[in-house]
Amino acid sequence: MHSLAFYTFGKTASVSVSPILHTPLEFLTGVGPQRAAALREEFGLSTVKDLLQHYPFRYVDRSDTEEIGALNASLDYIQIRGILGPLKEEGVGPARRVRSTLRDATGAVELIWFKGVKWVAQNLVPGAEYLAYGKPGEYKGHLNMPHPELERLTPGAVIQKYLQPVYSSTEKLSRKGLNSRGIEKLIETALSLSRKEIPETLSEEICGRFKFLSKTDAVYLIHRPRNFEDVQQAQRRLKFEELFYIQLELLIKKELRAKEVAGFRFESVAETFMTFYEKHLPFELTEAQKRVLKEIRRDLRSGTQMNRLLQGDVGSGKTIVAALSALIAIDNGYQVSIMAPTEILASQHFESFSVMLGQMPVSVELLTGSTKTARRRAIDKASQSGALNILIGTHALLEEKVQFKNLGLAIIDEQHRFGVAQRAKLWKKNTLPPHVLVMTATPIPRTLAMTLYGDLDVSVIDELPPGRKPVKTTHVTDSARLRIFGFMKEQIKQGRQVYVVYPLIEESATLDLKDLMDGYESIVRDFPQPEYQISIVHGRMKPADKEWEMNRFVKGQTQIMVATTVIEVGVNVPNASVMVIESAQRFGLSQLHQLRGRVGRGADQSHCILVSDVKLSREARLRLKTMCETNDGFKIAETDLQLRGPGDLMGTQQSGILDLKMANLATDTIILQYARNVVLDLLEEDPTLQLPKNAPIAAHTRELIKDKPNWSRIS
Repeated sequence: MHSLAFYTFGKTASVSVSPILHTPLEFLTGVGPQRAAALREEFGLSTVKDLLQHYPFRYVDRSDTEEIGALNASLDYIQIRGILGPLKEEGVGPARRVRSTLRDATGAVELIWFKGVKWVAQNLVPGAEYLAYGKPGEYKGHLNMPHPELERLTPGAVIQKYLQPVYSSTEKLSRKGLNSRGIEKLIETALSLSRKEIPETLSEEICGRFKFLSKTDAVYLIHRPRNFEDVQQAQRRLKFEELFYIQLELLIKKELRAKEVAGFRFESVAETFMTFYEKHLPFELTEAQKRVLKEIRRDLRSGTQMNRLLQGDVGSGKTIVAALSALIAIDNGYQVSIMAPTEILASQHFESFSVMLGQMPVSVELLTGSTKTARRRAIDKASQSGALNILIGTHALLEEKVQFKNLGLAIIDEQHRFGVAQRAKLWKKNTLPPHVLVMTATPIPRTLAMTLYGDLDVSVIDELPPGRKPVKTTHVTDSARLRIFGFMKEQIKQGRQVYVVYPLIEESATLDLKDLMDGYESIVRDFPQPEYQISIVHGRMKPADKEWEMNRFVKGQTQIMVATTVIEVGVNVPNASVMVIESAQRFGLSQLHQLRGRVGRGADQSHCILVSDVKLSREARLRLKTMCETNDGFKIAETDLQLRGPGDLMGTQQSGILDLKMANLATDTIILQYARNVVLDLLEEDPTLQLPKNAPIAAHTRELIKDKPNWSRIS
């Protein structure tokens, strides 16, 4: 069931859709084929409706003009009025530019253009009166205004007092005369044609309750506001509408999944689970783990496919909850798959499950790209016959030849490493989709956004096992290296071990390897043998060599592990108490949080040291500051949401900016909550949007969900 097209909303209502709004842009006066192609390529604008949804990103108050004689370089953007002087072209090639002046009764200012020189020279008229808008600057003691926006005035014209919208444009569009002012003119044309054709998309009841503008007025005033109050009212209406419909779609899909997407019903908690719980549980569960396990058990016996996110910081005990969930599936006669992003992490899970379940009548196998052919055949045979209970693996589990007799539960660790379409391959291995349990220590923005909207059920392990201490995180610059080495030696004297991690970015793998080797040589000089033993691991090593080095560190034969991010997940060394992250500014928040999770796994106080350049971008500084201030995965994800955007909730994109025209998930949380509550009330009263009062919502919903694949149920 891949879309909601089968589901008819509002059969009793008919709402016409304006043909003007769906007119291709090439047929709009002032556009034509070339401009239409550029607008489609640069901003994805194909129709008049798309153009009207290209909202301004700021506004310029054109109420007043300044006297040119009063200008100085410290002023912000201002508007002036005067007579344009002669145009002078200078330079050749990239150095080509046009100069002129604008003069009024109080003085003159130089105007200069470095881009669009040909257009400026051909279209501006010396001796005519112009309004100029720009920021005054100074060069070699002379006042100027680079790249001003100019508007020619008719003789004796009275300047209209209004807010001028400023639109996003690109260099390619500007070359075709579609800078902000050019786009504004096209939108004015579109508004004049379609203002009476814009359909209402919210019910009268909702508009009245929140005192919203009509959709027509909101669209008009967002482009042609008289004042900033108009802007606020239009934005408020349009933001609510965007968030309302995103949530409506998600919640309808969730409701349909509950009704239509049946799941295996795990009725019993039987002998295997109870024996393990009572006799072989390695430690007493925390209250948070018990609560989460109850939530999972409730889902598994509901008869509806579970789609649950299990969030908890590294070391909070997600694995034992996953193991107990797997035993419930096995007790009910079903198989379990556990998919991890790397061989190291898959091997770690295999080892953990093998040890935990070693005394239980449960078969566990590992399948990765390195599995030998003969072993793979044996695993495939056991999986297809149902003799194999738990299959742990990497992307290898997605291969068509890997088949299960009755896969009932799919556990996915660190979901941000798998694309949505990749994960979908697992569900094709069954007549019914398996229950889904996603585990992550740091929700990625897409997951956080879906959580905010309520499409994904969430369980949070919000307490660490007894004896665990939060990792202390500090940020230092390269100049503190001697202090770092001194601290490492102190920790090693106390019997601890240390990670030193370097970034690995594929585009500059050679440079990164050089950084790693330079760092390794520096550490070897300061930590000489035989007093110190050092392991080194990076992605270009042979798997056998990598495993040998890692095992030396795990067994305590080496005190320092110098590595790239291959140890981001999967290495469990409770004795390691220090994580040094070199060039920390080059890592994302999720990676930093995962790396920090490699320490703090024992009872001793652990430390994470973030080493960076002195010069940092604003975003890098915010990432490092966030890491030092909190160990909370959800708070880290909220910052990540602000920095990276939430991804495409309905599609397969997992990061980047959600296709929101007006709302901002990071700042519009209050509107988001209102919209969610309104949707919940709406669906409780009218789940299929049949009531006449909801006709506008039904019509707009039909248009939105048309031909959209339902990826959201894959998590």
